[in-house]
Amino acid sequence: MTFISQEFLDDLLAQEERLQFPAFDNDTAIGLGLHLMELGRARGLPITVDVRRAGQQLFHAALPGTAADNDEWVIRKNAVVMRFGHSSYYMGRRAALKDVPFHEAMLVDPLAYAAHGGAFPIRVIGTGLVGTVTVSGLPQNEDHALVVEAIESFLARQG
Repeated sequence: MTFISQEFLDDLLAQEERLQFPAFDNDTAIGLGLHLMELGRARGLPITVDVRRAGQQLFHAALPGTAADNDEWVIRKNAVVMRFGHSSYYMGRRAALKDVPFHEAMLVDPLAYAAHGGAFPIRVIGTGLVGTVTVSGLPQNEDHALVVEAIESFLARQG
């Protein structure tokens, strides 16, 4: 279990600020999705990967060990990012720091929103939030960490 502090939340927000794309089109989405799948395969991870822009699903794939339930988690995590503009992990940890269940604090339906790690905002520099990249299948902190690692290495490869 991760110790939650304001400093930890600030670090999560700094990730969002740092990991922005110069542009984000269909090819970028597919490339990012494939990169996440490569990481998952190399490590034998049971993950589902989803990449969306403006509500359109541009990439979706699942490795062995996943189930249809992972697709439902993806949808609920994405809903958090698109409604609140921050990673699903940040939103869940922020509620935990305040010791208030996320659904009560934000007045949302728990069947529609999951503030568990794994969905990360796709932001384009100078534009803002345009979509999400999501991993489901691991403990929430690991889902989040894998997405962050993948975006970091993907952006570094893009130059």
